[in-house]
Amino acid sequence: MQLNPLFVDQLRRLLPRDESDAMIHAIAHEHATTAVRYNAVKRFTAAPAIVERVPWCPSGAYLPERPQFTFDPLLHAGSYYVQDPSSMFIAHIVKSLVVEPASVLDLCAAPGGKTTAALQALPQGSTVVANEIVPQRAQVLRENVIKWGASNCAVTCDSPQTIGEMLANQMDVIVADVPCSGEGMFRKDHEALAQWSPALVEQCAKRQRDILSQVWPALKPGGLLIYSTCTYNTLENEEIVSYIAATLKATPVQVPVEESWRIHPAIDSDYPCYRFLPHCTRGEGLFVSVLRKDDDNLPSSRTIKPSKTKSPATATVGDMNNWIVGDYSLVDNNGVVNAVPGHILTTGKGNFSKLHIIKHFGTELGVVKGKKTIPSHQLAMSTSLNAHAFAAVDVDYPTAISYLQGQAICIDAPRGHVLIKFNGAQLGFVNNLGNRANNLYPKPWRIMSPHVPAAAPQVAVRCND
Repeated sequence: MQLNPLFVDQLRRLLPRDESDAMIHAIAHEHATTAVRYNAVKRFTAAPAIVERVPWCPSGAYLPERPQFTFDPLLHAGSYYVQDPSSMFIAHIVKSLVVEPASVLDLCAAPGGKTTAALQALPQGSTVVANEIVPQRAQVLRENVIKWGASNCAVTCDSPQTIGEMLANQMDVIVADVPCSGEGMFRKDHEALAQWSPALVEQCAKRQRDILSQVWPALKPGGLLIYSTCTYNTLENEEIVSYIAATLKATPVQVPVEESWRIHPAIDSDYPCYRFLPHCTRGEGLFVSVLRKDDDNLPSSRTIKPSKTKSPATATVGDMNNWIVGDYSLVDNNGVVNAVPGHILTTGKGNFSKLHIIKHFGTELGVVKGKKTIPSHQLAMSTSLNAHAFAAVDVDYPTAISYLQGQAICIDAPRGHVLIKFNGAQLGFVNNLGNRANNLYPKPWRIMSPHVPAAAPQVAVRCND
């Protein structure tokens, strides 16, 4: 890989010669790592014994090579998420610093890695708003959140300014993985390498200050901002942390780390910052710092009115009440029934009505059509699905791929809606008519390739329990 000489000069100024030489070699000549983070709530899967764990994320694992993830049914089931190991550090931060149920905003959330990591690490009773301003990317975010199976998440598509105004003083934690010059992704993204310039770095730094200033009102006094980029320069990193501390009024917070993790400290700053550099840690470039909003930031005078929820579901939903287990309230929105966690409705954490919800809040159970109720794919992905509510069939690998390709399949099961599984993992529903089963897997998510490998990639295995 040929690096921009100006970028090389920048690295030379950041680090001593021996370190900068090692880092330049790692970027230009070493391959990017492949890693996954397992869904601990979907207990039917675990890491194969051969994988090496990510030190700062017990549910993360390095893979010896990159498999054909598209053809692994367990990926589509939400059994794991493909994520750079450096980015898994968010789970460690949340687990270490957030010890009580919290309202969390993931501001620039697509494609969903940090959102799903936070959902897994947060205390029970927490709520996550996953936001992505680009509509197409927001749909990818929605898909990944649904597959992960958590119900305590809303997916939104709004600007930082709108969120700062509409959610004033509501969020205990804001995760801001802001758009940056992408220096830390050069090994994976050649377009980022081609587009890089010192002018882009300055442009991104200005944009980052604007984004943070706009969303800052949404953070409660005493709340935590987890600021991160995937770039190396100090203009977008340590200098932004200084801006947050001095201008927005916040105090940097220490994150407990092990020396053996080899996370690099701040450069030209006394603030606690955490740098993942490719010659030190196995992963791509990442910068993280955590800051606590000063208590003397007085709450906005804006009055937040409780959100108006739709009418509770009526008897027309029939047996939908038995489709999900846990503390949920059923909300009927013109025949589309959602199950919303009780703590969101009772504590007022659902004031998202003025944001642009991307058809995802809680878990969509299904649709009422006359006297019929049709289960939703979101229900099939949910970790709260009542295992006894539907007949289920565990299919072989070729049938699982055919199902994910959207084809009609034949199964030995009762007529009606049947849950399709592979190795114990829930893939989705079919409507079994006897001679065939109509495929209800979402069309936009289907595998487009007609290819069927001989065997599934061994990324995850079924737990004994």
